[in-house]
Amino acid sequence: MRLAGIGFRGAASVASLRDALARANPDGTKIDALVTEAAKARATVFRDFAQELGVPGLGITTEDLARMITPTQSARIEDRFGTGSLSEAAALAAAGPGAVLVAERVVSGDAMATAAIAERKG
Repeated sequence: MRLAGIGFRGAASVASLRDALARANPDGTKIDALVTEAAKARATVFRDFAQELGVPGLGITTEDLARMITPTQSARIEDRFGTGSLSEAAALAAAGPGAVLVAERVVSGDAMATAAIAERKG
């Protein structure tokens, strides 16, 4: 199972999210779900992108995000979500125990979105 964690700014477009995911998943390997922080999961841009991909758009609580240790560290994200990278933490939290990052956080060309991919075998 492959899950794409997505982080994005309020002004991000679907194109921003699409670009971030394409950079994290350049070979276009199937993604089973998109994941972000629970409140962000209600954003139209996130829901529209999940619908475009035909996958569920999932939300992870801030408490669960804060439990994730991420290789990428951002002070701004740490202050807001309690973890170093929203996209990495969301992907790892949703993938569950034993998950590994197969793509660390990448940033869209317009710097409005990030994506990371976690995989859980089995």
